[in-house]
Amino acid sequence: MDNKYPQAFRSMFREYDIRGKVCPEELSDENVYKIVSAYAKYLKRRDITRAVVGYDSRSCSPAFAKAATEALLDNGVDVFYTGLSLSPVTYFAQYHLSCEGAVMITASHNPDGWSGFKFANGYSKTLEPDDIKEVYSLLDLPCEGERGKYEEVDVRDAYIEAVVSRIHMGPKKPRVVLDAANGGAGVFVYEVFQRLGCMTFQLNIDPDTSFPHYFPNPSELKGRQRMKEMILHPYVHADIGLSFDGDGDRIGVIDEKGNNVWSDTVLALIAKQLLEKTPGAKVIYDVKCSKALTDVIEANGGKPVMWKTGHSYIKAKMHEMNAELAGERSGHIFMGGEDWYGFDDATFVAAKLVEFLSHQDASVSEIVDTFPKYVTSPEIKAHCPDEKKYGIIDEITEKIKADFPGKVCDINGARVEFEDGWGLIRASSNMPELVLIFEATTRERMLEIRELIKSYTRQYPEISDKWDNDVE
Repeated sequence: MDNKYPQAFRSMFREYDIRGKVCPEELSDENVYKIVSAYAKYLKRRDITRAVVGYDSRSCSPAFAKAATEALLDNGVDVFYTGLSLSPVTYFAQYHLSCEGAVMITASHNPDGWSGFKFANGYSKTLEPDDIKEVYSLLDLPCEGERGKYEEVDVRDAYIEAVVSRIHMGPKKPRVVLDAANGGAGVFVYEVFQRLGCMTFQLNIDPDTSFPHYFPNPSELKGRQRMKEMILHPYVHADIGLSFDGDGDRIGVIDEKGNNVWSDTVLALIAKQLLEKTPGAKVIYDVKCSKALTDVIEANGGKPVMWKTGHSYIKAKMHEMNAELAGERSGHIFMGGEDWYGFDDATFVAAKLVEFLSHQDASVSEIVDTFPKYVTSPEIKAHCPDEKKYGIIDEITEKIKADFPGKVCDINGARVEFEDGWGLIRASSNMPELVLIFEATTRERMLEIRELIKSYTRQYPEISDKWDNDVE
């Protein structure tokens, strides 16, 4: 991208979406209008003249949705305005309304004070890096065409009915704790599980733009601790706990003992369910996932496929390979084929998990205990400037490949594989930082791999030597 705009503005245009801080230099009403105007021109180049507009539960979102709507209309794009929504509900609305364009105003799991956009360019398709660059290149062009038409639509009931109609519960009715952390997911998930016949317990189910308890991010330990307490309460004694991020495309799971079930393990559970009915199915997962996932897929007759981190990349790979299931360690899980539409949808995935449990005699923890065990670090973050991180990762990747020929997967940073473990270093797509994960058969070996990767990062003063969420 050229240097016509300040670095703060340019840095919002990330690999597969646009995210920035809510401030005059980055995301303001004026800049939202400008960016969405460019997206409207991008759509019209592809003869797409209809778009859905939805927004998450952040306090800035309604105003940004209004600016986005005006930008689309002024460029001759018809708007179907859904109001408060979730990313998957917005994607569902595309199918429901026969509409290839979509704008979801959200910064997903980024902290409060951020916002952004997920732009669609087809059904179950969101923009990839070259598309984002094209939108950037159209920022200065004037509005064009007759003003578009505007219609307010409510797809909530249609979405809930679509989810419920695809779930076939067994004889057991699991007891479920739901935590929306006052994000938008609560508007949808509670009714879904009520209609499935589950005994359902609520945590922070009503939207609240101040997020009074904790931010809606399933990875947040504070939220997981609160859910654990509720699951284990003598009155509740739940079979599973399910949490959702602010725009409803990421899921968190806790078992009946209060243990975290990390997202690659959740994907393994869903894969096991899929492969019982579709032997040989392909399952796509990102470079951050545990080897245990690969082991489970292979043991159940599936075909594991590792791919780049990022919802746009994963959706595109699913379409390319005609895969029925994909997921990321971050909590995005995508179901396609006969089940769903191929986009990441935490509500639908949660319902499929509960469907799976309803047919099992075993509990979540008992099923997970049958999976291979590895010692895995949390997702570690090392600060690195946005303008430097990709170049540094390219250099580190080449150094690791030279030192360990034939052992490095470089589709998304560097994942170096050993017989007893692996280590990953890659650039975050959304924040000025590097992402690191280490896994091995023992903790000692995992720490050795950590030290190996740190020997490369120490060569760059731009990379912080203090890592967030570190395992040392």
